[in-house]
Amino acid sequence: MAERIAQVARDTQETQIAVKLDLDGRGAAELDTGLPFLEHMLDQVARHGLIDLTVRARGDLQIDAHHTVEDIGITFGQALARAVGDKKGLRRYGHAYVPLDEALSRVVIDLSGRPGLSYRVDFPRARIYEFDVDLIREFFQGFCNHAMVTLHIDALHGENAHHMAETIFKAFGRALRMALEIDPRMAGVVPSTKGTL
Repeated sequence: MAERIAQVARDTQETQIAVKLDLDGRGAAELDTGLPFLEHMLDQVARHGLIDLTVRARGDLQIDAHHTVEDIGITFGQALARAVGDKKGLRRYGHAYVPLDEALSRVVIDLSGRPGLSYRVDFPRARIYEFDVDLIREFFQGFCNHAMVTLHIDALHGENAHHMAETIFKAFGRALRMALEIDPRMAGVVPSTKGTL
C-alpha cells in the first residue's frame, strides 16, 4: 500500500499554517498553535484517529483566534484530501459515539467528495477558558470544505462544555479512523457506484 502522507502549508496575511499528517500513524501529535485548548482537541483527533499529526500555526491572535482556527481546519482538510488519494479500497463511511461523564456525542463521516456539515451542538456557555466555542464549528466547516467530506456532528447530551467538546473531537477522530480503513474486499475499487469520489 502506498504511503498516505501529506504536508500542506497555507500562508496568508492573517495566518501561516503548516500541517503534516500520516493517516497510518500511531496517534502521535506535535502541535504549536498558540491555542492550548485547540491543541488539546487536535491531540484527541490524532490519538483516537491513529493519525500522526503535526500542526504549526502563527496567526493574528491579538485580534482573536478565528482566523487561526479556521485556517488550521482548512489546511488539515487539504492535507487529508491529498493524503487519501483516489480513495480506492477505503471503507469511506465512519461513525462513532463517544461519552465523557455526562456528555455524549455522535460523529458520522462520509469521504464523499462533496463538502457538507451538519452541526447540532448547543454549548452551555460561550467560552471554554479563553477559547470561543463558536470556533469549533468554524474549524469543522473549514475542514469539510477542503477535505471534501460530509460530516454530521451531534452533541446528544452534556452539561460541561469541555466534556462536550472533547467527546466531539474524540468521536471525530474515531469516525475518521473507520472511514480511512482499508477494506481488503474493496482492493483497488472506489467505494461508489459512480466509480469516483
